[in-house]
Amino acid sequence: MNGLCYPVHGAGLGLRRSLLGALADQTTPPVNFWEVAPENWIGVGGRYGKQFRELTEKFPFICHGLSLSIGGPSPLDEAFLQRLKRFLHEHKIRYYSEHLSYCSDDGHLYDLLPIPFTADAVHYVAERIRRVQDILEQRIAMENVSYYAAPGQEMKEIDFLNAVLHEADCDLLLDVNNIYVNSINHRYDAGTFLQQLPVSRIRYVHVAGHYQEAEDLIVDTHGADVADPVWQLLEKTYQHFGVIPTLLERDFNLPPLAELLQEVEVIRTLQSKWQDQTGEHVQHG
Repeated sequence: MNGLCYPVHGAGLGLRRSLLGALADQTTPPVNFWEVAPENWIGVGGRYGKQFRELTEKFPFICHGLSLSIGGPSPLDEAFLQRLKRFLHEHKIRYYSEHLSYCSDDGHLYDLLPIPFTADAVHYVAERIRRVQDILEQRIAMENVSYYAAPGQEMKEIDFLNAVLHEADCDLLLDVNNIYVNSINHRYDAGTFLQQLPVSRIRYVHVAGHYQEAEDLIVDTHGADVADPVWQLLEKTYQHFGVIPTLLERDFNLPPLAELLQEVEVIRTLQSKWQDQTGEHVQHG
């Protein structure tokens, strides 16, 4: 039985500005929580700012950052972290997560690049995560990311991830699609990887679509429907860890809201199935 306390519950969806009109026409969208990139909303006023405020007053929200660059060579942007802290407080955001990667060096690179899987990188990244948690005065979660090369690799991906989580004493945003993508691209067993993760640190889950470039190469695009193997891996996640709040990511080729909600309903159906089988009840904030 999973007795963990999560910041949200149920099935969530990433909010995009193009969805705001459709949401205004629905009094009660069948979504338990929403996720936004804070960089896209900090300082936004006018019509969009008003609509966003109305949503954050009605529904639970989580933030998933894009620009922290936790593994980058440049100093942390502490001025941004102070703006982020005010934003999280202003909108009563339930939780904040970021990518275990880097995206800047004297400017943003507009891509998520892999941190070398080394002991030195573990220490470097963990120290920066602790600093972020001190500034924000809250725990944060780091997301396991997809990657296509492993420069200077000295450790397995799973060992690097677990070492960072332990040394930083932070939480995990578990991206099931990224595990599947990496398992194909780097030829490991996704189920084995999954079972080595620390359940006590998982705070919520991402699922998303990808692009099959070749039989042995998948690109994590967030631009397609969730593939069957990813749904199957999500089921294994619930089977192994219990039911965890899960969010659908869709960043490109956005279909109508009604189609996105059908995939959210798949999440909800799987959660109900495994709650019925385990008889578990989880707490949420």
